[in-house]
Formats: sequence, structure tokens, C-alpha cells
Amino acid sequence: MKNQLNLVTALEAVSHVKSGNRVFFQGAAMTPNVLIDALCERYQELKNVEIFQIHTEGKALYAKAPYNESFRINSCFVSGNVRQAVNSGNGDYIPIFLSEIHLLFRKNILPIDVAFIQVSPPDKHGYCSLGVSVDITLPAIQTAKKVIAQINPRVPRTHGDGIIHISRIFAAIELDESIYSTIITEPTEIEQQIGRHVAGLIEDGATLQMGIGGIPNVVLANLMNHKRLGIHTEMLSDGVLPLIENGVITGEEKEIKTGKLVTCFALGSQKLYDFVDDNPTVHFKEAGYTNDSAIIRQNPKVTAINSAIEIDLTGQVCADTIGKYQYSGVGGQMDFIRGASLSEGGKAIFAMPSITNKGFSKIVPCLKEGAGVTTTRAHVHYIATEYGIVNLYGQNLKQRAKALISIAHPDYREQLEKETFGRF
Repeated sequence: MKNQLNLVTALEAVSHVKSGNRVFFQGAAMTPNVLIDALCERYQELKNVEIFQIHTEGKALYAKAPYNESFRINSCFVSGNVRQAVNSGNGDYIPIFLSEIHLLFRKNILPIDVAFIQVSPPDKHGYCSLGVSVDITLPAIQTAKKVIAQINPRVPRTHGDGIIHISRIFAAIELDESIYSTIITEPTEIEQQIGRHVAGLIEDGATLQMGIGGIPNVVLANLMNHKRLGIHTEMLSDGVLPLIENGVITGEEKEIKTGKLVTCFALGSQKLYDFVDDNPTVHFKEAGYTNDSAIIRQNPKVTAINSAIEIDLTGQVCADTIGKYQYSGVGGQMDFIRGASLSEGGKAIFAMPSITNKGFSKIVPCLKEGAGVTTTRAHVHYIATEYGIVNLYGQNLKQRAKALISIAHPDYREQLEKETFGRF
């Protein structure tokens, strides 16, 4: 095996991308923006380069003019930096469960020519860490024809499966800069109300999955009196840190990796990254593992907490579009909703405010025209708003409508009741 990195300049590194290539970008906090920006500098000499990614952070110049004349996004998730491009026809979105994206690489459905990643410096054995984004990056680098890396000492060395030997890195650049971090905002009163409702559903010994957003962190903040909680999640955030420090999260009742926190990526503050750095209690696995419902369900009392853009009166959940507008992606919602539902004592929960930021009801008679059904009504169990929690499992359509109206915003309940008249 090669025991030395091929260190070059950024422009030399990206020179290995050719017209017509499919290029993978590692995402979230590990987005390799120095390499990405260098690639964009070559836009005049490249044509028809496909960018494959999930959630990235940074300017995403490749999604904007004039760079989008040479680069086209084909994304499995739509983050804010590429949302306009995807919805204006300058990019495309692939609806797919996060648990299955690895199959696109491994079954050669969407083979990767070049993978851009950001990693730690190699250890004495020549292995670099993928840091806090293993998710679909691991299968991407295992199958890519060439791997180009940013070597950054600020990347946490994480335990689990997220490693790459320098022999697999075709070319690399060195830099020393902080990885992307988020600012923790104060929860709103509505988020606090929802968090308290949801926390009341969580039992001692439960295994938790938390989605993205303010509500999951508020839920975690309300669990200080719980015991023996475990973590098996897609994303790890700052909300777990106080619970670990106070001995609430121990993982001792988990069946899969007892005593370990299992995740495929982390996104949060520098304190979170410092916590996972060289921490053997945190295992970073690829999304094909963390999001496999057959693995998730083996843990006890799996409690999955996710969000929604809107829910209709039959229980259909839209969580990735606003009508025809592609807002985010399918992600891992269904993976964990199903895994929690099949877990012994598990609970699948949707938590959301009753109204949007613009004051419109999120509980609606019918989903907007063109809206995607992220989670079917047959999969939905608990739904929580600031007005309470209902459980739709085993409820007929009429019962579901009545239950959902009871937790809708009071200003919309009469209208929703009128919409149900004669329908069910």
C-alpha cells in the first residue's frame, strides 16, 4: 500500500475532474469547500459535469451562474444553498431513502468518477478519519474511481467505520481551518410547549432518534429526569451533551451496540465536535447501517421524532416539498418511522407547530397540489403540536380527522371541520 500522500495545490487536485464526470461532494460540516471552489474556477474548460450530493454547507457556486453552465446538480437532498437551482430547472432531485443511497454506488447505478472529501491527517498506520460525515461518504469513497481529499487537522478523528487509508487518496491538499459549525438558537415558546408534550411520551430505557431542528433539542432538554436512554440516530446534535454529562444517556439497554451512541453524521457546535473527537463511545457508521429499519427495530422502545411541512386530515405527511416546490428531501424519515414502529415498545412521533411562520395551518384538508407524500398515512402514529398529542394508529379516517382537528390551531378548527363534512 502507498504510504505517502500525493500533496498538490487545489487547482492541481481538481485537474483530475474531466468533462462528463460525475463528482461526489461530502456534505454537512465536512463539505470540502476549498476543493469545490477550485473546481468552480475551471468552469470555462469543463462541460457537463454532474455534481452528486446530499446536504452541503457553503456558497455552492456550482449551482449559480455562470458556473451552472458547466456543472449540474443531481442531489438526493435539497439544502438551502442549492434550492433555487433545483427548483429553477438548473438541477435535479432524486427521491430516495437515505438508507438506500449507498446502493446507487454499490450497484453501479450512479457510479462516481471523482469523490471530494475532507479528512483528518493520517495516523501512524496511514488512516485518515472522515470526521463527522460518514453517512453516504463511506460507500462513495469505496466505489469512486478517484478520491481527492482536503487534509485538515481540525477534522475530528471519530470512531466507527469512517476511515480511509492514504493509498485510496489519489491526490490531496493541506489546510488548517475550522469545519462548519452551527449556532444554537433559543427555542420559541411554541417549541418549548411541543418539546414538553413529546418528552412526556419518552420512557426510561428508550433508544432515541432526533431529526433536525429546534424541537428535537427542546425535547432533549426536557429529559433530565429520565434514565438509561440510548442513542441510535441519523444525526447527532448538541442536545445530547447535557444528558450525557448528567448520566441520563448511558445506552445500557440498547441491543445494537450497547453503551454506544450510534450516528452517521454530526452537525452542531465546536463543543459537539470536541466531544466526538477520539471518543470510543460514539460510533459513526454509514447511513445504510444507521438507517436500516431491520437494525433500528432491534433496539428497545425506539422513539423517533421527526418534523413535517404539512399533514392532511387522513394522516398523510409531507415533509420535503411545499406544493410543487422541492424544499428538502425524503432523507431518513421513513427509515426511522418504520424502525420505531416495529421496535418493541417503540413510538414514531411527528412534532411540529400548528401553523407556519406566515400563519397558515400545517394541518390541512388535503396536501397542496404537487406535494410529495414523504410518509404514508398507514405509517403514521403520534402527531404533536403545541395543543397536544394524538395517536392515529388504528384510527379510521373519520376518527383521524377529528383527532387532528383537536390539535390544530384554534383559528382553523372550524374551517377544518367544515372541510370534513360529507367527506368521511
